[in-house]
Amino acid sequence: MPLTLILGPMKSGKSLELIQRFAPLSYTHIPFALYQSTRNVRDKQITSRNGIFMNATKVPRIPEITPTQYRIIGIDEIHMFPLEDVHTIRRLLQNDIKVIISGLDTDYQGKMFDIIRGLFELGPQEVVYKRAVCEICRAPKAVYSQVLHQEVPLTKGMPLVIPDDGAFTYQSVCRDCFVRE
Repeated sequence: MPLTLILGPMKSGKSLELIQRFAPLSYTHIPFALYQSTRNVRDKQITSRNGIFMNATKVPRIPEITPTQYRIIGIDEIHMFPLEDVHTIRRLLQNDIKVIISGLDTDYQGKMFDIIRGLFELGPQEVVYKRAVCEICRAPKAVYSQVLHQEVPLTKGMPLVIPDDGAFTYQSVCRDCFVRE
């Protein structure tokens, strides 16, 4: 079965794209399920920035997905899962389950997440790359998610868990505005 990746920076419409692909399934007899990492504490469901949402089951790891009754599985925020979970996605595909995945492709330093690299090695049938509006120059070509610590771009030393105290913020930026080391 095919693997579809929906990738790009934050605020680019990845979750909306995932929702648009799954919402019509609610009116069919096709069994499907949506999953999201328990590490995503921002939302209780898959939510686009324009307020559209779909319910999803929170799981700490993808191996906890029991696919036997599903023909299509969606996974949001894939970058929050470890590289080892690619093995489970391979198994889902081998079991003729269509898998549609969305998430960031690069980290705060502009480096591809290991799990994204692993998914590319599975040979996705479709890759949808979304772009956002750069929050600095306002050009519709943002490809990075810049992390700011007290309004200064963070280039190294990102904490494993980011406190929700307002000290860290995020912005979508283009290649020209992205701050590297």
